[in-house]
Amino acid sequence: MSFVYPYLFWILIVPFALFAALILTNKERLSRIFDAKVLERLSATQGSVPLVVRHMLMFAALFFMIVAMARPVIDKGDRLVSVEGLHVLIGLDISGSMRSQDQYPNRLEFAKKKIESLFDAMPSDEIGVLAFAHSSFMVAPFTADKKTLKEIIKGVDENYINMSSTDFESLATLSVQLLEHKSPKILIVFTDGGDKEALGEFAEILKLNDVDLYAVLVGTAKGAPVIDEKGKMLTQQDGSIAITQRNDALLEVAKNSEGMGAVASNSKEDIEKLVTAIRSKYKNQQQGEVKIKERLELFYYPLGLGLLLLLIALSSIPRKTADSKSPATSSGGKK
Repeated sequence: MSFVYPYLFWILIVPFALFAALILTNKERLSRIFDAKVLERLSATQGSVPLVVRHMLMFAALFFMIVAMARPVIDKGDRLVSVEGLHVLIGLDISGSMRSQDQYPNRLEFAKKKIESLFDAMPSDEIGVLAFAHSSFMVAPFTADKKTLKEIIKGVDENYINMSSTDFESLATLSVQLLEHKSPKILIVFTDGGDKEALGEFAEILKLNDVDLYAVLVGTAKGAPVIDEKGKMLTQQDGSIAITQRNDALLEVAKNSEGMGAVASNSKEDIEKLVTAIRSKYKNQQQGEVKIKERLELFYYPLGLGLLLLLIALSSIPRKTADSKSPATSSGGKK
């Protein structure tokens, strides 16, 4: 037998032992504090359990409760448990075109809502998040804590947006590094797309490293003006308003990498279909094994015994009884 919290036992047992010793050995000090008549009233009446016995019962009850708090167990060794789930890496586009407002309130906020829907659809899977534009960086490490992931995603606001062009090669390089020891290697990208020429190297890196790409495209084919950090529409050299359109070339890249692509809609069906496809493909994949300790808990035995002794000790405390007869006041005395 061992204790899960042995330090708690020693922290409590030392002051408990000192307190018990003081109570049991300093009876004469009470006589110096209280008057003899007061002590007589405080003392147990005849027929009750002796005070010393009652004290011993209470101290024994407290001792067993301290033992229970230290959590005694019998160790049965370690056991490996298989954990079902997937490792998924999400890439969120934070390039300047994500400020465009052809999806409410803008492409970035719309993409974040779709990512939150993905979190809800994959509650037991470990998900990591990175952001990318001209360069890529980690936003959240792999975790199954979706509540924390949602809070992190909410913090990715317009201040993160980089007006530089999107570097998909940088995204591929960082994704390969983060997924190096994962199996299968799944990358889901939320973006408004990229030029077909710029996606060539991106697709090649993913293919060489067996990374399956799933793409969720935001924005409209018609497009919308590019907006800067001050909320003003950008213009081209000829003075015309710069328009950014959704580029669907990434859908073909996703298909060729044994993944799939989807255009984001206002409903949750797009994310549900994506997750269904992922689950179907990696149905029998395991996230890994977790080592857990098998223990036989024993704390309820000392806890139960302590409560029983405490009940006995308290039930033996004498109740206040009426005196045999209080002296009657004389009546009819002579005046």
